[in-house]
Amino acid sequence: MIAPWTWLRARVVAATNDLFSHAPYPLDGTGRYHGDPGLFGPGAVTWEIVGDAAVFVGGIRALLVQAAHPEVVAGVFDHSKFREDPLGRLSRTSAYVTATSFGAVPEVERAVQTVRIAHRPIMGQSHRGREYAAAAPPLAAWVHNALTESFLAAYQHFGERTLSQEDSDRFVAEQVRVGALLGAAPLPNTAAALQSWVNDLPDLDVSPGMKAAVGFLSTPPLILPVRMVYRVLFEAAVTTLPPRVRTVLGLRSIPGAHMLGAITIRLLRRALGRSPSWELAVRRATATRMPVPGEGESDVLG
Repeated sequence: MIAPWTWLRARVVAATNDLFSHAPYPLDGTGRYHGDPGLFGPGAVTWEIVGDAAVFVGGIRALLVQAAHPEVVAGVFDHSKFREDPLGRLSRTSAYVTATSFGAVPEVERAVQTVRIAHRPIMGQSHRGREYAAAAPPLAAWVHNALTESFLAAYQHFGERTLSQEDSDRFVAEQVRVGALLGAAPLPNTAAALQSWVNDLPDLDVSPGMKAAVGFLSTPPLILPVRMVYRVLFEAAVTTLPPRVRTVLGLRSIPGAHMLGAITIRLLRRALGRSPSWELAVRRATATRMPVPGEGESDVLG
């Protein structure tokens, strides 16, 4: 007979894998780059933050923050198929974050190049008459900085440990390297500067795309058990939003949402264990030669 916790853990792992399995896994070939630490390496704060279960809250939060910029959200709605294929877009975004965080340098470069090529034709005009281009440094900066600030905020609220100011600044400085590869600017290089920039950007405003995005993100088309957990994570993300961004989005914190989110993240962390991408990256970065089928790990790990 299967123990209840074993059964529950298997269901959680299966549901999580299903959410993010709608795009190719970006580290399938990472074993070819034995000894390559990637952009950051095993001691990086990025590996700790992106490899933790709190990243689920950070991902939801980032999409909300990004939607507060009318030109950014117009580009998504005018040129993306996320309404028809939301899990595909979620999986592609997750694959990009995984590749840039844990990938070997060639994998990072490919992921960034894929995004830059995809963004080149995304141009148009928002509802307020402003021209936009996804590849323009200021719009790329909003998307990138919102992601960085959201991952940091989620970990500060729900992470496995309390981050020092030094480690918070290290994470932001590490992510500046990714933003620079994307051609994004400006890129604040400390946690305090980043948080101020996100909250104080004057371009933020209510828009039709924002309202549609918030509505979609609050009730995505997921099966009931997954949707219930997602809703807890969504409300937890709302509690961590910068005050001005929360006002623009028209959201408010629900009493108890932060505590329930913290409990849920702890359960997810226990169920999911260490990030498989983190484990692969450590093995690659510390190996003198990666294993081939049929070889034992003891023969190849440095």
